[in-house]
Amino acid sequence: MTARIAILDYGMGNLRSVEKALEYVGATATISNDAETVRGADGVILPGVGAFPKAIERVRELGLDELIAERRDAGVPILGICLGLQLLFESTTELGGAAGLGLLPGEVAELDAGGLKVPHIGWSPVRWEKGSRLAQGIDSETPFYFVHSFAPRPAPDELLGTAAYGARFACAAERDNVFGVQFHPEKSSAAGLRLLSNFAGVCAAVPASAG
Repeated sequence: MTARIAILDYGMGNLRSVEKALEYVGATATISNDAETVRGADGVILPGVGAFPKAIERVRELGLDELIAERRDAGVPILGICLGLQLLFESTTELGGAAGLGLLPGEVAELDAGGLKVPHIGWSPVRWEKGSRLAQGIDSETPFYFVHSFAPRPAPDELLGTAAYGARFACAAERDNVFGVQFHPEKSSAAGLRLLSNFAGVCAAVPASAG
């Protein structure tokens, strides 16, 4: 079965590159913020670049916060990418703070870069801290491409991957059918494509439900 994946469009992110990467690995990808289109998808990707407070404001204006929660409750796999990962958490300290979607417990805070230049831009090895369907077939220490100044602080049992820039930081999290990565898999060569292929496989195994 080919997975049908909805890429949520709220005006912040290079959606076309995610769409092209998903199509490359054999998924059917649709960029949309239409509720019925999203409900018809086997999986949902929440992308994003920019500032958390502005992004979550746009997500709420479009009603995507309720739609994402509905899809999570229906068992549909959800993947947050970069800022999209951060939005899955409860809150951020960025620009005075803002509340997030709360699908993952924890706060998003500025990188502890130890004097290194922020934002962190470039390739850094990701260390998978536990087994996951998302990381199947990917080496335990594999470089992925990052562009960010903040990172989440997930609960220990939901921490999926870490990387180091100054201090070590969380860069991937997982809770049931909710996944998130701080790096950009669509810009991360073969390993990134494998991760997106793995996500598509998770989506294909869970048929879309309007529940």
